[in-house]
Amino acid sequence: MSAAVPIGFDDYLQVSQLYVDYARAVDSGDWDLWPEFFTEQCIDKLISRENHERGLPLATFFFESKGMLKDRAYGIRETLFHDPYYQRHVVGAPVIVRAAADRFEAEANYAVFRTRLSKPSTVFDVGRYIHLIVRTPEGLKFASRLCVYDSELIPHSIIYPI
Repeated sequence: MSAAVPIGFDDYLQVSQLYVDYARAVDSGDWDLWPEFFTEQCIDKLISRENHERGLPLATFFFESKGMLKDRAYGIRETLFHDPYYQRHVVGAPVIVRAAADRFEAEANYAVFRTRLSKPSTVFDVGRYIHLIVRTPEGLKFASRLCVYDSELIPHSIIYPI
């Protein structure tokens, strides 16, 4: 693992704010907002730690463009039928692994809690994010977002973004 590279406070604050804003958006259930955190040509992948570390391509979810994310958001809103639940992300402070003037490679640990109506909250998923973040005229966006979950199994269906 590489040591974090030094960056300016303003850049670190912007990366941290992107993480906070993303978690807030997906926890709020505003699915039209979710794809706006990404560049047009992007990668958003949910993959097990085992597959990621072994270089295996099988992923639970694999989206290759903002258009695919918009299709998923539409599906969440309009076509998927499931027991309603709330989701809450707790995201650790990001570590900037590499930085350039127009891009950052960053990682952060996460935990996602799920609360089904009339049931106690449970830990749903834990792992780490591995991101390529780029500067755009609209601010920082994810160009690549790997969500590497630690468990070999996820106990329930995944409807909402992790």
